[in-house]
Amino acid sequence: MSFGTVEGESGASPDAVTVAEIDGHPFGPVRFTGQRWALPDVRLLSPILPSKVVGIGRNYVEHAAEHGAEIPTEPMMFLKPSTSVIGQHDVIRLPVQSKRVEHEAELAVVIGAPGARRAPGPRFSGTPAATT
Repeated sequence: MSFGTVEGESGASPDAVTVAEIDGHPFGPVRFTGQRWALPDVRLLSPILPSKVVGIGRNYVEHAAEHGAEIPTEPMMFLKPSTSVIGQHDVIRLPVQSKRVEHEAELAVVIGAPGARRAPGPRFSGTPAATT
């Protein structure tokens, strides 16, 4: 596995975009190895390596009302394992005992990430990527 940045013009077709390998990890000074791959030839993993995922439950009044649930007076916090963070096109694996599974979109925010916007040269939205 290697880390890299996606390079190319915003809106370009995947065939016109490359992934440039980073020497080591992207959480410090970024140095490129010179190795590049076409985007369709790599598997993009999650661009972060979380130690845990902290979630807040029942924070949308409309969603809680759909289930007849009360709105808590304080946030309902829960933890998810780091393996719950997956990459683009990865399969979502459900436990066999799952009886009711609903989809939900999530937003992750990273504040003050080391290495952010340090890599020189043109990049496709400065998107970090991991490749295998």
